[in-house]
Amino acid sequence: MKLYSYFRSSASYRVRIALNLKNLPYDYVPVHLVRDGGEQLKPEYRKVNVDGIVPTFVDGNEVMPQSLAIIEYLEETHPEPPLLPAAPADRAYVRSVALQVACEIHPLNNLRVLKYLKHTLCLDDDAKDAWYRHWVEAGFTTLEAHLAGDSRTGKMCFGDQPTLADACLIPQVFNAQRFKVDTARFPTIQRIYDHAMQLDAFARAAPGAQPDAE
Repeated sequence: MKLYSYFRSSASYRVRIALNLKNLPYDYVPVHLVRDGGEQLKPEYRKVNVDGIVPTFVDGNEVMPQSLAIIEYLEETHPEPPLLPAAPADRAYVRSVALQVACEIHPLNNLRVLKYLKHTLCLDDDAKDAWYRHWVEAGFTTLEAHLAGDSRTGKMCFGDQPTLADACLIPQVFNAQRFKVDTARFPTIQRIYDHAMQLDAFARAAPGAQPDAE
């Protein structure tokens, strides 16, 4: 198995968490998203992933983009320990939390959007960062209410065992803190993050623990 990754990419971070939770060894291939205009945009990497994004996951002859699709693939091919609960309604709940991060919060704040805001729309760094914080805080406000108000929330997003939801939430909290979002305003989210980061699988997946960390 091989993972094309960038240490600060939250989508790559999700897959690293899933691989670690399932105790699956893999080769880490760094793709620097900023150096020389972005290594993900070079022809060599476009041959691996035509979209020019990370992560890309390789398992034998199979080459897969998109973090959630990769994690679902890992869940189907290596079902233990499970990252989705057994009951259909609970699986839908876990997916809904994961998708709230991956589809509602993250797309507004990924690197391509931030570069467009800065280089095409000519926003300065303060305005760009304010954009980032606005959409994270808006998303976390509703996600906090969602998690705090549901009896299925435990030490993690669903009960006490890590799931797909946590694999998506933890990287988003890391990025929020990096952009100086006051995550203490979201106590349930902060509590889940603090607990997760005490677990080996999450700690080893953290950006600072990656071979390309700067």
